Amino acid sequence: MEKRKFGIHDEMLSIVGLGGISIKNTGQNKSDRLVRYAFDNGVNYFDVAPGYGDAQELMGRSLEGIRNDVFLACKTSNRRSKEADQDLENSLKLLKTNHFDLYQLHGMKSEKDFELVSSKGGALETLIKAKKQGKVKYIGFSCHSIKVAHMLLDNFEFDSILFPVNWNLILNAGFGPEVLKKADETETAVLALKSMADTLWKDSNIRDYEKCWYKPLNDKKMIDLAVKFTLSNNVVSFLPPGDESLFKMGLKAAQNFKKISNEELNFLKNKSIHSDPIGSSEEIFI
Repeated sequence: MEKRKFGIHDEMLSIVGLGGISIKNTGQNKSDRLVRYAFDNGVNYFDVAPGYGDAQELMGRSLEGIRNDVFLACKTSNRRSKEADQDLENSLKLLKTNHFDLYQLHGMKSEKDFELVSSKGGALETLIKAKKQGKVKYIGFSCHSIKVAHMLLDNFEFDSILFPVNWNLILNAGFGPEVLKKADETETAVLALKSMADTLWKDSNIRDYEKCWYKPLNDKKMIDLAVKFTLSNNVVSFLPPGDESLFKMGLKAAQNFKKISNEELNFLKNKSIHSDPIGSSEEIFI
């Protein structure tokens, strides 16, 4: 498994990670098996959040014995420090650890989100304080808005951004290149979301993959190309969709990764003309 440097830091992350939503509601035995499968196949980047149901508790038990060998990322969706403090402490307890390698502001999408986290008593205070206390090693944010990503990168020093890097979003909608450029300029590590996204569900209440908020690619050729596209950008690692079978397909694509060729890129450009992305040039629709 190829590993890449986490921004300017010495940490080396596998180019694919396991998202906690993949183990949500699966039970402890299945969680243990998938976490071990990922680890045994070279994955050392694990991501989870309070919003993923019982995933924190499951992952905490599944990581016992290997916690010190992995890069564990968690998040808070709360925008004020009081509630974010509670999130952090509860997550540390459930994940059976005394620190997170990365702690992130979750799902930053609006100017209101920015105002709430960055003002006095905002959740950003929790991240900065926790970093000083050694409860978190690095701080970051996940984001689905070009404008908000720029606001955060322009005004604060983050170690990473968790951000959609998807062939169709970039080639069709033009979503993302300027944020990737800004991250490079600010030496902020890019962790990728939505790499294996295809399009929006026709009916969000009828989904072939229950834990996927968008319709994912499920064709091996397209998954391989989508992963190649993402990892050929300035990206440290990507998180496959929240489904065990799709995670394994993403893992296989990462294991076989080679930089995308001009021929493959042209194929995706032509395909994007006839494909509907999951967002516009400014934001993700979900």
